Amino acid sequence: MYSLIDILFRLYEVIIIIRVLFSWIRVDEYHPVVQWVYRLTEPLLEPIRRVLPTGRIGIDFSPFLLLLALALVRRIVFNILF
Repeated sequence: MYSLIDILFRLYEVIIIIRVLFSWIRVDEYHPVVQWVYRLTEPLLEPIRRVLPTGRIGIDFSPFLLLLALALVRRIVFNILF
């Protein structure tokens, strides 16, 4: 069970990193894989963006903060369960 939970957290982290890579390169936003990645990540990224303004530099730090939050949640879950 420990490894299954860890795999799910790691998989979501990879999906977030893929989302960041998509923002750096031109991708077809109508491609099914791109839409799938956006559908999986946007529900957690959007609330962070509402709270955290991008400012003048226009850099979106929400994926970084989400990765930090996932690491914290993973640690809490593992401490509770194991």
